[in-house]
Amino acid sequence: MLRLGGYINIIISFGHIIGLFWAEKMFEVTGIGHEMQLLSAIHPILPYALTVFVAVIFFIFGLYGLSATHQYKKLPFQKPVIFTISGIYLLRGLGELISHSWNGTNTYPETFYSLFAVIIGLLYLLGGLGSRLGKQETSIRTLVD
Repeated sequence: MLRLGGYINIIISFGHIIGLFWAEKMFEVTGIGHEMQLLSAIHPILPYALTVFVAVIFFIFGLYGLSATHQYKKLPFQKPVIFTISGIYLLRGLGELISHSWNGTNTYPETFYSLFAVIIGLLYLLGGLGSRLGKQETSIRTLVD
């Protein structure tokens, strides 16, 4: 599960970098076009710098997922970071779903992104619990592989 979560994060990271070639369209599709216009009013490079920063964060999340499955060298603070990544994704996904439901502002793309975040968060949570981060993964891993 952590391996899958790791690869998904790396793909998301590369998607952010590739999306910079069509930045305005990517910002509009993801629903952050207005916010990025405000940032570009401060300085034109800020939306691009922020996107690269976010891509680096996704890449690091991916490396931690792969590291926990011994696909990559062991990274520091592996156990707390895996569960922190899980918490970030679950908070983002569930928080957005609940907030938009209460406000009646659900949109299909936002619901999709939120559900996707919940799935990734569960991959990290269940993968972290199942592998005990250092021991052989149990039956949870066999369900995925």
